[in-house]
Amino acid sequence: MFSRFLMKNNTNHMTNRRLFIKQISALSLLSMNGNLFAGNENNILFEGNRETLKEAGPMIPPVPAILLTVNGLENIPAEISVVWTFVINGKPPQIGISVEDPHMALAMIKHHKEFVLNVPTIAMVEGFDKVDMKSSKIADKFAISGFTKGKAQTVNAPTIVESPIHVECKVIHEFRVEPIRTVFIAEVTATTVLPNVCDANGKLIVGNVDFFGMTAGSGEFYTMGKKVGHIGKSVGRDNIKY
Repeated sequence: MFSRFLMKNNTNHMTNRRLFIKQISALSLLSMNGNLFAGNENNILFEGNRETLKEAGPMIPPVPAILLTVNGLENIPAEISVVWTFVINGKPPQIGISVEDPHMALAMIKHHKEFVLNVPTIAMVEGFDKVDMKSSKIADKFAISGFTKGKAQTVNAPTIVESPIHVECKVIHEFRVEPIRTVFIAEVTATTVLPNVCDANGKLIVGNVDFFGMTAGSGEFYTMGKKVGHIGKSVGRDNIKY
């Protein structure tokens, strides 16, 4: 009987509920960024005002700012490269990377089948950009960036000593994505961190490290900002890392 009452109640108030949710959503959007809809507060609820960009793009900010390191080939030094990176699984730990044809790292990854993902901090932004702007050129990226070369523990690949997190990876699958990219799926064989980056349970302490990310859609770098919640908050869980 109670369930029938709820269904009837929901039906009677569905229209008002939808209007209420739309109003709350609008207020939430306005509170997030007072300038985003300045002068257009009364129109943001209407889908007809949405603009279609002249050029479609994968505008999904933020995306990880990652420095990949891999051993070189004959007469070519070890490489640092900026590639698109994404998580596949937390358990088992698996990641994916997307590498463009002109990148020097592509042939190296195909050959060695292993690499390291180095998570940079804001102190490394300048070196990060120098590497990114020279990713398709043959050069000593460690010399260009000023980063210090280290050595991974479980894979035969260099690391960036200044990076607070090293994610060591071995390729388990690759496939071609036309027109100009290869996607590699890799298992994480080890994750090493500097002191105070994680707690005793291996949970990342975000506030202890000055991470930054890239914004797909503007090409800018931003710090992590303030914490606004966590995975599992709605069900009373705080132990989910991935």
